[in-house]
Amino acid sequence: MTTIGFLGLGTMGAPMARRLVQAGHEVRVWNRSPEPVRALAEEGAVAVERPFEALSTPVSLSMFATDDVCTSILTAENLAGARGGVHATMASISPDAALALHATCAQAGVAYVASPVLGRPVVAERGELNILAGGADADVDRLQPFYDAMGSRTWRLSPDPAVAVSAKIAVNYSIMHAIQSLAESITLLERVGVPAATVVELLGETLFGGVAHRGYGAAIAEGSYRPTFFSLELGRKDLRLAQGLAEQHGARLPMAGVFEELFAAALADESLADRDWAAIAELTRRSATG
Repeated sequence: MTTIGFLGLGTMGAPMARRLVQAGHEVRVWNRSPEPVRALAEEGAVAVERPFEALSTPVSLSMFATDDVCTSILTAENLAGARGGVHATMASISPDAALALHATCAQAGVAYVASPVLGRPVVAERGELNILAGGADADVDRLQPFYDAMGSRTWRLSPDPAVAVSAKIAVNYSIMHAIQSLAESITLLERVGVPAATVVELLGETLFGGVAHRGYGAAIAEGSYRPTFFSLELGRKDLRLAQGLAEQHGARLPMAGVFEELFAAALADESLADRDWAAIAELTRRSATG
């Protein structure tokens, strides 16, 4: 049994921390709001009151939604008790934030690995996430037993943490395309009399049987975007991360402007604003029938 710290118990962080508890580790959990901490403590986790306590462990992991939250909590002060340990951030953050956290951890004498994950909460519950690792091999080795409890595969992409988070940004940008392409294909074929569910089955059973198409196809066909596994606001955040990454490296993203308009319109629509990010598809479906 190893003592681990886990910070950030949202829709993804909670099932990931739960997998570590189920694997037999002592998991010190901290969250900005207390309810998820209490829930996991009832399942065997150890509740702590300060980030410092969760980070003062040989291994710690965090799952925060934005750069600002990460950098405000993963400070040199909060990491002061973790010297000699290793920390992994598991969320989608910018390359600049990953490099800043790497520097902060180094200042505190803590190894750092950017470890964003691919998969929705149900995948996290099953321990089948894909983990994108950006850090020194020796540090990834230290984290691998815990990755194994949470995921089905670890992708060792680079010693550079910015590479791992860039890969996650690029994958999420591809998911946006999958959502929108589903919306457009469903809309087109409905216009000629093919039911939406049949369109999804046709795509899934022929050329587009991947996780994104299977996962989002039914929701789009049914016009049902609850529960909110990944919010529209977070989707727009990741779009802007992709735009920033492209600008930094001189790449052109022709569809980015279209997605910017879709996210803005969905967030401005009271019937969609609090739904899953796949709700951008509803704008295409409504405009086609309006």
